[in-house]
Amino acid sequence: MKKKVRQYAQQIEVGTLDRRHVLKDFSRMLDNQIEKIVLFLLEQQGLLASRIAKLNEYQEALEQEPDISQITQLREAYRAAGQDLLKLLFFVEINAIGLRKILKKFDKRFRYRFTDYYVKTRANHPYSLLQQVFKHVGLGAVIGAISRNLHELQEHQGSYLSIYDQPALPFQDPVVDSLKAAVDRLSHSTNFLNFLAQHALIMQEELPTPTEECADDQRYHFMSLFLNLVNTFLYMVNTYIIVPTADDYSTMLGAPATVCGVVIGAMAVAQVFSSVYFSAWSNKSYFRPLVFSSVVLLVGNAMYAMALDYRSITLLLVGRLFCGFGSARAVNRRYISDCVPVRIRMQASAGFVSASALGMACGPALAGLLQTNFKIYKFTINQVTLPGWVMAVGWLLYLILLWITFREPSHETEEKNVSQDKAGPGENDVLEKGLKQPLLLSSEGKHEDENGDGECDDSEEAPEESRRPTTSIASAYRLLTPSVKVQLLIYFMLKYAMEILLSESSVITSYYFGWSTSTVAIFLACLGLTVLPVNIIVGSYISNMFEDRQILLASEIMVCIGVLLSFKFVNAYTVPQYVCSGLIMFVSAEVLEGVNLSLLSRVMSSRLSRGTYNGGLLSTEAGTIARVIADATITLAGYLGQNRLLNATLIPSLFISVASIIATCFTYNSLY
Repeated sequence: MKKKVRQYAQQIEVGTLDRRHVLKDFSRMLDNQIEKIVLFLLEQQGLLASRIAKLNEYQEALEQEPDISQITQLREAYRAAGQDLLKLLFFVEINAIGLRKILKKFDKRFRYRFTDYYVKTRANHPYSLLQQVFKHVGLGAVIGAISRNLHELQEHQGSYLSIYDQPALPFQDPVVDSLKAAVDRLSHSTNFLNFLAQHALIMQEELPTPTEECADDQRYHFMSLFLNLVNTFLYMVNTYIIVPTADDYSTMLGAPATVCGVVIGAMAVAQVFSSVYFSAWSNKSYFRPLVFSSVVLLVGNAMYAMALDYRSITLLLVGRLFCGFGSARAVNRRYISDCVPVRIRMQASAGFVSASALGMACGPALAGLLQTNFKIYKFTINQVTLPGWVMAVGWLLYLILLWITFREPSHETEEKNVSQDKAGPGENDVLEKGLKQPLLLSSEGKHEDENGDGECDDSEEAPEESRRPTTSIASAYRLLTPSVKVQLLIYFMLKYAMEILLSESSVITSYYFGWSTSTVAIFLACLGLTVLPVNIIVGSYISNMFEDRQILLASEIMVCIGVLLSFKFVNAYTVPQYVCSGLIMFVSAEVLEGVNLSLLSRVMSSRLSRGTYNGGLLSTEAGTIARVIADATITLAGYLGQNRLLNATLIPSLFISVASIIATCFTYNSLY
């Protein structure tokens, strides 16, 4: 069909075809191809139903004369039927992907909104075959039959309950879980766990092979995953634990309070560089970069804590730079992507995001508790130095635990899989070729668009080239489509607005309201605690009621409103105005971040799913650069005086938020 689209374009150029004929002919072709898919689906569905019916008869006979060995064989037969059903779902899914890509290619080539027309006219028609691809009611019934019979074959001594009597405790089986996950992907339904996991932007191949799943099982180690999540948590605590006291620390060292922007932002400056070399290092090892990260953070926090006794603002900044150079979030994300089995990768990704959110809330809360003042030898222990000492001890304990319990995953398995892929097709390839239908791009023609929109480009590129990771930031950037660039701009905007709100909170609240460190810490901790509840609401309800692009645009507008409400327009600036506007801005930015990253994970090129320069690194760099610029803005605006600091820092936030709204509106139809 890709060749047909190219042929249409050539015929229109020479004038042998008009657009109306092209639209009619292409619609008819799509209808025919979808009909072939649906008929094949119904045929295979019927064969599976007959197979399950025979197994049911055999099961009824076994109930009269139970035999443990035969029951085990019957259970495995049901699971084998489930595996075949899973292959059928993969077949439907990959054809659905092909349908989406060819529609997008047609729109891009002819500058025509054909996708909207085709989906609207076919989706709700009573004879629609398109519905069968996405609704799959019959497949749901087959899944239900397999689940119920597997449940019946479990040993339930003394129990008379069936699967229908326990709706709150659904039957758990690896095959059933895989089927449910495949159905969710096909129908684009979402839940809180899935929505939260997409925040990590840990992308993976659309259809993982059994070989890849086996390799992941061999490399997986629970304690190592747990230590990665602890590293994420500690780093986020380390980032935000100084926010309530950074202005006091600056003034104690003889600098203006607004230098807190540079102190807080120094960590982000170093993270811009550390993200790249940690991502590259994780190609060869996970243990060594985590050890290096822990040592650097331990040293950095000790330097931060000692700066007061040495009366050195330079030592303070160098300590924060060291903390930024120890940012191993790229390693944490990469470990989940490469070493966690597909079946639990979503839970691990959600754990990564939850650990980050919990650390963000615990950091300021912990700072509020560290209100003391004494000396140990010549070192001062008070509210501004104690965060550094506490984090130094925390990283020391983490380093000891890491050294004892972390297990370096084998990289030989990954290299072996790569060599097997290069060696040639195996049995699985033969099976996939037997399932291929016209909408599934052939191995000779399937490749990524050079612009990174996930479509087939006009230039013929080898399939292995299309799967190879990018080798530089520049090549990764060239893979980004205009809509992905807009989403990275949105990510930049929300991180900028959030950093302005958080980093200048201690200066603003002490100047206008006379808040103490403990009060600021409570305010920031309350903001951080809204992250998970907001994501529960959006992931479980709002995202199923509205389209992602609608939530995206509405959230951007709410962030803009929050920024506007934060301005000081009159002489009196009240606590309710500051708290309410800050809450609106922060919560809207959290909703925006979730939906934006969820959308990014679906539209970013699959070539950015692995390697050093992956999609997670690009989003991290965009957010980190936003934080650096925001913190620098606070310090520069401080030269205007604290009475002008608030409005001076909010003006860039307002400008960027308005720009992102305009950019979103211009690319509104290409954000899927």
